[in-house]
Amino acid sequence: MIGRLIRWVVGGAVLAVGASVVGAAIAKQRIPSVGTGEDDEIALAAILAPVEFESHATAFRGGSVLLWFGGGDIDLRGVRLDPAGARLTVRTIFGGGRLIVPETWQVDLHSRAVFGGSSDMRPAFDRAPDAPRLVVDGINVFGGLAVFASKPEIDSLEDDAEAQAVAAD
Repeated sequence: MIGRLIRWVVGGAVLAVGASVVGAAIAKQRIPSVGTGEDDEIALAAILAPVEFESHATAFRGGSVLLWFGGGDIDLRGVRLDPAGARLTVRTIFGGGRLIVPETWQVDLHSRAVFGGSSDMRPAFDRAPDAPRLVVDGINVFGGLAVFASKPEIDSLEDDAEAQAVAAD
């Protein structure tokens, strides 16, 4: 009895993932990624592929990001937010991403998750009450979003290079 139940559950999970992959392949053809590094509003889609996006917008208001069996970096360190702030909707489905923002920004994460989640990985400190504010609404299904102030692998490579240079002296 329990063996049969386990087979049904595993079989259902495999079918669900398969249907999600087929849905992603169809969506990839129908949902374009819209936005350049200068646009104040974006609608990025990374479906079955990675995304590397860097913005230098002068009045960024936000937009949407879809990471479906995809992922990557959305780098907003070169952005000036709209004076009213910005709102970004991020949906991850079997994917994940990193949102890279200035250390001084207020980032409000509002996320719902099913076997996933979102987190602000920046060091905690009291940011100015009038600091630029980015609101991130999210849905994470077997995926996630992390907020950073820098790209972690670049920092660690630079730290390694500095340590090697000091050791060589």
